[in-house]
Amino acid sequence: MAAGKWIGGFLGFIMGGGPLGALAGFVLGALFDAGLDSVNTADNTYSTHNAHDGYSGNRQDTYQQHRAYEGERNSFLFSLLVLASYIIRADGRIMHSEMELVRQFLRQNFGEAAVRQGEQILLRLFEEAKRMGSYEYGDTIRKCCQQIAANMAYEQRLQLLDFLLMIAKADGHVADSEVDALKEVAQQLGLSAADLDSMLNLEKKDLESAYRVLGIAPTATDAEVKDAYRKMALRHHPDRVATLGEDVKKAAERKFQEINDAKERIYKARGL
Repeated sequence: MAAGKWIGGFLGFIMGGGPLGALAGFVLGALFDAGLDSVNTADNTYSTHNAHDGYSGNRQDTYQQHRAYEGERNSFLFSLLVLASYIIRADGRIMHSEMELVRQFLRQNFGEAAVRQGEQILLRLFEEAKRMGSYEYGDTIRKCCQQIAANMAYEQRLQLLDFLLMIAKADGHVADSEVDALKEVAQQLGLSAADLDSMLNLEKKDLESAYRVLGIAPTATDAEVKDAYRKMALRHHPDRVATLGEDVKKAAERKFQEINDAKERIYKARGL
């Protein structure tokens, strides 16, 4: 499978090995064995040959920055698919309808280029999960989460969890087994149960759910409400995930708007 424009040729911290590196080696095959950074085209190759001495340093800096962003984004996207393979199988089944919903999720959030490549990666992950067995694969996922937690910023992990919840919600219902799997993943990612509970209530429009989005009780003071919102706004601001690409940032903007909507419902009810 060739590296596409969605997940490119460099997987950042995953290149260091660990459980994610092992899964990438299986899923991406010869591409990973070749180093995953061998995909050099006119668009992504920076050369200092024949450059004026005054510019070669700047070109090298630009190249390093490009690689850092590429590695950060690709690590995020591959991690998303690895964890999605666990959430999708949480009820013990992989339905055709579920895969179609995942295709829609990829298309809506990341564009058409993501659909075929993302599906191929997921199918390979399902094969590996079947080969390893549920217990061993579950243990691998827990170790993957720990590797992600050690290398990915908190705000990016929040967005990762939000995407996983979107996948779980894709059929219009989040089964108890999926909630349990999401709780396990959140914990291993170094996120709290309150983070997940907040996201589970984002799309709801009642006042009680609005309080749960902000992680506070209806008995909270006005000052506590404002403080809770400020903390949520800082954690979930789209700029915190801007380096992961415009598609990820747009998804974060939708989530941020839902947080603002919850805040406005509370403010209106309190006359603030």
